[in-house]
Amino acid sequence: MNLNRWLRAILALCCLVSMPKMDSLAQQASGSQHAGPVIELNVDKVLVPVVVRDKQGRAVDGLTVEDFQVFDNDKPHVIAAFSVEQRGGAKAATPAVSAAQPGEPAASPAQASALPSRILVFLFDDMHLTMEDLAYSKKAAAAALDSALAGNSMAAVVTISGKTNSGITRDRSVLLNAIAGIQPRSLFHSDAAECPKISYYQADLIENKHDSTALGDALRQVFDCSPGLDMKYDYNVAQNTAESSARRVLNLGNQDVRSTCATIAEFVRRMAPMPGQRTLILVSPGFLSVAPEAMTAEQQIVELAAQSNVVISALDARGLYTTELNASDKSPTFSTINGSGGSMQEQSDYHRSSMKLAEAPMAELADGTGGTFFHNSNDLDGGFKSLTDAPEVIYLLELSIDGVKPDGSYHHLKVKVTPDGLEVQARRGYFLPKPGKNKN
Repeated sequence: MNLNRWLRAILALCCLVSMPKMDSLAQQASGSQHAGPVIELNVDKVLVPVVVRDKQGRAVDGLTVEDFQVFDNDKPHVIAAFSVEQRGGAKAATPAVSAAQPGEPAASPAQASALPSRILVFLFDDMHLTMEDLAYSKKAAAAALDSALAGNSMAAVVTISGKTNSGITRDRSVLLNAIAGIQPRSLFHSDAAECPKISYYQADLIENKHDSTALGDALRQVFDCSPGLDMKYDYNVAQNTAESSARRVLNLGNQDVRSTCATIAEFVRRMAPMPGQRTLILVSPGFLSVAPEAMTAEQQIVELAAQSNVVISALDARGLYTTELNASDKSPTFSTINGSGGSMQEQSDYHRSSMKLAEAPMAELADGTGGTFFHNSNDLDGGFKSLTDAPEVIYLLELSIDGVKPDGSYHHLKVKVTPDGLEVQARRGYFLPKPGKNKN
């Protein structure tokens, strides 16, 4: 890739003309079913990036296809194709600078040396980060810029909402100003004072899983905040209110995860034509992906990143978090009815499960693209430092799924490697939606 083509790629990332903005996201929240760019899923194959490390955590080089075994739902799966990605994003045995395209001048030695060997994009999830978590993350990210800009590396600071975009630069002051300006955005969040107070997790239990306990909790809240309703004569009214609220929260949550995934995918796509080692670092408290459409969207990001040689790493900005309700999560509607224990216990359970599940998308994106997931630690400084280095070697396994029935089920993948004693990091599975069911 010569310098002119690379500059156009840089401009594409900076402009992000098709990335969802706050105004378009607002339209989605009001009922639009479109959430940014559509990603096509290749239904003929599954790409499985694999990082192999020794006991000291060093990437292992020199493995061949014969050293790998893949199991799909515990059954052996043939590896249809195999390649090795070396540090810098170039495939093994390919030149560091690609040949010029027809009509374009070849890159001179001076131009080639001007190309960065590494590009880091810090993507802050300002749609889900709290003010407290964001403050700690911003401080740690600022401290990590020295290592991020080492050598001829370049970096960018961007946000899910689209409100912050520093552009690709080596200018530390530009990146620091971008970090300092990041603020939490809460477009897809419910009003904290509304009643019943139903989370996205609970709404999914009510609407999609028909969980009677979750619905019963919502009903208790409705009667709590509407004392004029009679539990015997107004039960249907209360149930309609609870179910209506659950549907609204579920739709809002679905819009949220679709928009989040579409934005991550768009940044990956914009990074694809850039030179050198390309790493996207997602800084987030996590987000729920409970719907089949969300699982498909995650898989599409992994496929796109694998095809584009882009590594996605993630940092859980919550650090060592508690799963218990805090003061801001509690509400007067969580009182008990007739001393039965009421909504407080149920909401605590849902909150705990929701926070744990929120990690899953970040872990999946990191494992599926050869990246690292930093979590369960308050050492965010160390976390950012560990994420600025991508693995030196990534093995890319291609699996044919021509004979796999698209029945809407999730297929668990397990990758084994010889010799024994090596640590394997690989994609955990893939989801094949039923024909006509993919709404993304």
